[in-house]
This record gives sequence, structure tokens and C-alpha cells, in this order.
Amino acid sequence: MFLQSLGVCEMIGFEVLSSGFGVWDPRVWLFAFIIAVVIAYLIWKMGTSSFKKGTEQGRPYLSGNPEPAKGDVHIRAGNLYWGFTEGIRGYYDRIIPIHTGNLNDYIHWYLAVMVVVLVAVVVLP
Repeated sequence: MFLQSLGVCEMIGFEVLSSGFGVWDPRVWLFAFIIAVVIAYLIWKMGTSSFKKGTEQGRPYLSGNPEPAKGDVHIRAGNLYWGFTEGIRGYYDRIIPIHTGNLNDYIHWYLAVMVVVLVAVVVLP
């Protein structure tokens, strides 16, 4: 929009794609992206460079307690989603037997549901 208002686009022989919803000029987006990268780089450079990987600095702080083994603190998916699966147990029990993991089965289910929806939307009204 800015370049278009200055007449730069017409001077260099480029047209700007204009739609009913705005203007798309890839050069403006490229310029904005470059500015964003420069700003991000400047913010990154202002950071502290004294971090040493593989030392105490890289370990999590657990209020002075020693870090437990990874297997002791790992949360299993069954425990993590227990409340969710318990809440929809009726649906979950019916859906597990038809879950095959085969992509062809999912595509067939998708197509069957789409046919039902199309019939419901197009034929029934």
C-alpha cells in the first residue's frame, strides 16, 4: 500500500494484486520479514552469553532437591488422559474395536460419513 501510494510500483512496472479485502504486495511482506529478523537478532544479541551447556546451569532447579531419574518423573499417557477417557468411556469403548490403524479404513469411514452428510444436506431438505 505504501509503495503503491508513492507510485513506485508503476515506475518499476509491477502491478499490485488488489482484492476486495486488501492489497497483496510480496515486496512489502519481504521487507517486513527482514525487519522482523533484524529485530529478533538484536534482541538475541542483548542476551547473556555466559551459559555453559553440560554444567549445573543446564540442570533444572527443583528448590534445592536432587533431580530424580527420568523414568521416575515420566507421566504415562494412560495417567495423563485418565480423566478424559473416563469421561467419555461409553464412546471410547465402542470406538476402540474399530480402530485399526490402517489409513484405508479411515478414508473409507471419511467417505461414508461425507456421503451421509451430503444426503442429509442435499437430498433431504
